[in-house]
Amino acid sequence: MRDTMSEPTPWTREEFEAQLRAKEAYYHINHPYHVLMADGKLSKEQIQGWVANRFYYQIKIPVKDSAILANCPDRETRRQWIQRIHDHDGWGEDAGGIEAWTRLGVAVGIPRDELWSLKHVLPGVRFAVDAYVNFARRASWQEAACSSLTELFAPTIHKQRLSGWPDLYPWIDQEGLAYFRKRVSQASRDVEHGLAITLDYFKTREQQERALEILQFKLDILWSMLDAMYLAYIENMPPYFNIKA
Repeated sequence: MRDTMSEPTPWTREEFEAQLRAKEAYYHINHPYHVLMADGKLSKEQIQGWVANRFYYQIKIPVKDSAILANCPDRETRRQWIQRIHDHDGWGEDAGGIEAWTRLGVAVGIPRDELWSLKHVLPGVRFAVDAYVNFARRASWQEAACSSLTELFAPTIHKQRLSGWPDLYPWIDQEGLAYFRKRVSQASRDVEHGLAITLDYFKTREQQERALEILQFKLDILWSMLDAMYLAYIENMPPYFNIKA
C-alpha cells in the first residue's frame, strides 16, 4: 500500500510560482559576459561574436516550438503556442524575429550572408542549443513548455539593452534594436501562457521539483552558451586555440 504520509506536501500555486521565479538568480543576465555588455565594456568584435552566436539560438526557437506542437494533442494549446512560431519566422507582412535579429547583425557590422552562414557559431553554443531542441522533441509537451519559462526574466534583459546600448554602443544603428523592442511585449504574453500550463500540470511536490529541474536545465543552456563565448572572445581562447597546425 502506498505510504502517502511520507510524501512532501505540494506547494500552493503561489508558492510554486515563487519557487520558479526565484530561479532568476541563475538567469544569464548575471553572467560575466552580459555584465560586461551592460556596462559598455565589450569591443565591437565581442558584440559581433555574441550576436552571431545568439543567432543560432534564434533560428532554432521555432524548431523547438514546432516540436512542442508536434507532441501536443490539445487544440487550444496549439492555437496559442503557434503564435511563437509566427513571432520568429514571421507571418504575413511581419518579417518576424529572425529577420529582426538578422538586421541586428547588419547593424553591428555582420553582413547578412555571413551571419546566415553560421560560420561564427562556436561548438559549445551549437551543442547547448541542439540539446535544448532535442529536449523539446523528447519531453512531454508540458515539460517542454515549462522549459520556456526563462521568459519570466527576459523583459528585464531586453529593457536593459534598449536603455543602455544607444549610449554605450553608439556605433550600432538603433534600427537594429527592433528585436528587443518587440520581445518586451511578446515575452510577457508568452510567460502568461507558459506559466499557466506549468502551474496547472505540475501538481505533486515531486512534479513541482521536476519543473524546477527543467527550468534550471534551460538556464544552464543559456549560461553555457555564454561560457563558450567568454572563453573565445574575452579570454581569447577559441576552440583549438592551442593547436598548431
